[in-house]
Amino acid sequence: MKKVFFTTETRRQHRVSPRKQNLCVPLRNLSVSVVKAAVFLLLFLPAVFAQAPYQRIVNAHKEPGNWLTYSGNYQGHRHSSLSQINTTNVARLKPLWVYQMRDPGKVETTPLVVDGTLYISEKPHVVTALDGRTGRPLWTYRRTTPPNARGCCGIPNRGLAILDDTLYLTTFDSHLVALDMHTGKPRWDVLVADYKLGYTMTAAPLALKDKIIVGVAGGEYGIRGFLDAYDAKTGKRLWRFWTVPGPGEPGNETWEGDSWKTGGAPTWVTGSYDPALNLIYWGTGNPAPDWNGDDREGDNLYSDCLLALDADTGKRRWHFQFTPHDLYDWDANQVPVLFDAVVNDKPRKLIAQANRNAFYYVLDRVTGEFLSGTPYIKQTWAKGLDAKGRPIKLPNTEPTTEGTLLYPGLGGATNWYSPTYSPQTKLFYVLARENHPQVFYKANTPYHAGDLFEGGGARDLAGVEPFGVVKALEATTGQQRWEFKLHAPAMAGLLSTAGGLVFGGSPEGYFYALDATTGKPLWQFMAGAQIVTNPVSYLVNGKQHVAITAGPALFVFALD
Repeated sequence: MKKVFFTTETRRQHRVSPRKQNLCVPLRNLSVSVVKAAVFLLLFLPAVFAQAPYQRIVNAHKEPGNWLTYSGNYQGHRHSSLSQINTTNVARLKPLWVYQMRDPGKVETTPLVVDGTLYISEKPHVVTALDGRTGRPLWTYRRTTPPNARGCCGIPNRGLAILDDTLYLTTFDSHLVALDMHTGKPRWDVLVADYKLGYTMTAAPLALKDKIIVGVAGGEYGIRGFLDAYDAKTGKRLWRFWTVPGPGEPGNETWEGDSWKTGGAPTWVTGSYDPALNLIYWGTGNPAPDWNGDDREGDNLYSDCLLALDADTGKRRWHFQFTPHDLYDWDANQVPVLFDAVVNDKPRKLIAQANRNAFYYVLDRVTGEFLSGTPYIKQTWAKGLDAKGRPIKLPNTEPTTEGTLLYPGLGGATNWYSPTYSPQTKLFYVLARENHPQVFYKANTPYHAGDLFEGGGARDLAGVEPFGVVKALEATTGQQRWEFKLHAPAMAGLLSTAGGLVFGGSPEGYFYALDATTGKPLWQFMAGAQIVTNPVSYLVNGKQHVAITAGPALFVFALD
């Protein structure tokens, strides 16, 4: 279903000036249908021919005016090489237009931008194309949600993927939908998993070659996690990698008895990709039940892991587990960031992740070799990491029925919202949570299909005031270069730019810009609602814009 909107202002903009009527056929002599056709061509013709083939996405760095993937490029940098907006003029940044969404509540979408058109996912299953100049909707697709579909954390949708002339949407009831990018008309709709068992889908897909890669949520419901690849043209499933291995598969021995059947390990945030190595890098979430591991003894592979999978076959090339036998719900779904650098006098292809467990990790992305791990916020659960990166747990740190106090809390050092890496500064920027310990406790929770299967929980410590902090870390070591404190823990991603800026958002509704080198605040705007999403930047008519959602609205900014 699609809707096309023409505003009064749009019609006014395309009227013919009396001074130019001698150069045109007078409008009064044209039929209404001809005039409508002419307006359509003026407004939509450029978008009709827009496409995003695979090679264009591979070379996204060559056209910074667009935003072609969830993270801006396959490497997960979330960096814009646009520099019109910079440290010298960001104070002049003003809101240009605002698009109000139809459904209330927080929105976590990252817009895609192709040749001046923005494509956004609204909650729960709505896709809208917007004119990047004015915010005028071009079309809208809406899909209903089963009333009994449910998840642990609301009904978010974090964005879309695009390949050629098709957009791809995951749905809360675990479908993958392909839409014509020019009209919003559905091309196919396939079932990925049974939502009645607790499966949901909230992440933006990853489009590469001729495939669409999708993950699932539902670790709190005792699902068996997986990562799928689908044919971009037909929707046929091409491969599946189970993140909880079954009998006879490597890693199944790390699960006690039949606990693998309800082991969790969801794949609920978009991963990264190295076209040269043809490897997909994807993080996995907590084992289930979350806080009680009595019946799932072992490391519980491949929960809380970074996976490197062959893009053509889905075969595992390597894995690295951050928190073996996790008892704290410290998912490792954070976006992995790919970059090249010299480590110990040797050029390396690297991958880094600021993990929820409070350590910043650097690995060799070819082999998975552990290179370094550094705490980036206060943590009290591990003495450190051994030579292979395995945590050396401190005694008396497991949840008990009475409760165990630990840093960090359930929310972790960071969470699903994206970090950013700047090739200019060589810094990794992450939004973290500080001073947020919690009391972890365990309980007995029997498994019932489709019901919560958590085995305990976490509660706050009275009198403690947690806060958010943006941290700039040396990408190869994790050593802190600077930090910028926020009043409260935030859940907004970051964007770095070639203009020497880092953009982010706060729970109070402030959209702000920091100096990427020093962390000095340079600009802020009160959007009036909580910001829980990732910002992007793009060009329209040669002018740089910055966009972010706050509450149920998308705000777009440009220099005055």
